[in-house]
Amino acid sequence: MSYSLLVRNCGQLLTLAGGPADRPLSGPALADWQILENAFVACEGEKIVAVGPMAALDEARVTAATQTLDAAGGVVMPGLVECHTHLVFAGNRAHEFQRKLQGESYLDILAAGGGILSTVRATRAAPEAELLANALRHLHDFRRYGITTLEAKSGYGLDCDTELRLVRVAREAGRRQPVRVVPTFLGAHVVPPEYWGRAADYLDFLAADVLPALQGEAEFVDIFCEEGAFSAAEARRYLLRARALGFGLKIHAEQLHDLGGSAMAAELGAVSVDHCDYLNPTDAARVAAAGITVAVLLPLVPLFLRQEKYAPGRQLIDQGVPVAVSTDFNPGSCPSKNLWLALSMACLKMGFTPKEALAAVTLNAAWALNLAAEIGSVEVGKQADLLVLDVRDYQEIPYWLGENPVREVVIGGQRQNLSDH
Repeated sequence: MSYSLLVRNCGQLLTLAGGPADRPLSGPALADWQILENAFVACEGEKIVAVGPMAALDEARVTAATQTLDAAGGVVMPGLVECHTHLVFAGNRAHEFQRKLQGESYLDILAAGGGILSTVRATRAAPEAELLANALRHLHDFRRYGITTLEAKSGYGLDCDTELRLVRVAREAGRRQPVRVVPTFLGAHVVPPEYWGRAADYLDFLAADVLPALQGEAEFVDIFCEEGAFSAAEARRYLLRARALGFGLKIHAEQLHDLGGSAMAAELGAVSVDHCDYLNPTDAARVAAAGITVAVLLPLVPLFLRQEKYAPGRQLIDQGVPVAVSTDFNPGSCPSKNLWLALSMACLKMGFTPKEALAAVTLNAAWALNLAAEIGSVEVGKQADLLVLDVRDYQEIPYWLGENPVREVVIGGQRQNLSDH
């Protein structure tokens, strides 16, 4: 049988292969993965069927029916995996940007009715068609950056009808374009105005009225464990109920304060603990001991919020915590889809090496979505999600600060038209 797609003359093929198959990359393994030089990747349909040096290519399977991409000596790698975004929302918060520049904090703006709550008002009022159009526009932009799989959190409805609509829109957006969309329910983002002062009652409402309706619709349940949102004890009780209903668990924790949410969630089997800027070494060791919980670090958030403290990436890696990197695309604390910039900032502000950062936006990010068996590396049997880059050495990727190196995107064995809306 002929190959349906062949990517040839890969100067460096970043396979991300060679590590343990049963858990995310951690410690030295985060940088100990295979790079092939002068290599090829062959696909049949949606799957990768052969990987190796050009000298091993079976030319008999390259026929007139084979679509060929010539990497011309450039870097080829797996598609990027965006494992933390807030994809579906209405409006923006450009009007709050000036307030931040004048020194108001994230929590100050939230306490004054802005922040998340301003986006909640806009999102509740927006027609579903507008929310879908916005999501599709954002996904088109993500695809141009080489994102081939993306997690999409709800959380800007904070009521039953709007939250269900946000998950529905995320799923529909995934069906309408090539990027795989993984929905996460973040109804427990903050306490809505209708429940002010009654956080436990709001979580009871979500558990009783919303979570059962989301079974089969959302993959994960998330909660914001932070001062001004939900305590670690409240988050634990809620996540236990979500787990009992069959959802995978995630948590926003240790973003602005050390409340113990990351260690708690890891002990419950959470697939990821996200932010971790204030994660202390003792709790980091507890996350590492869990073995499968990925710490998703979000360096563009402190950058945009003009904060000095970044997650202790080097320390977490050295402690054996599996780490991933994402943008946290959202209208308040990271209005950026540039995962390449986040990768560079992980190197500059969190102590990652280039190889570690590349693993953090591919294979480990796939682990943070329970998808590492299907995506995140260039291996036979995995989905053919591939990028051809306009650089000749992987070390250039974080060096060209904020630039998009993507020349070609392949999703499920299909070459993408990056200019097509």
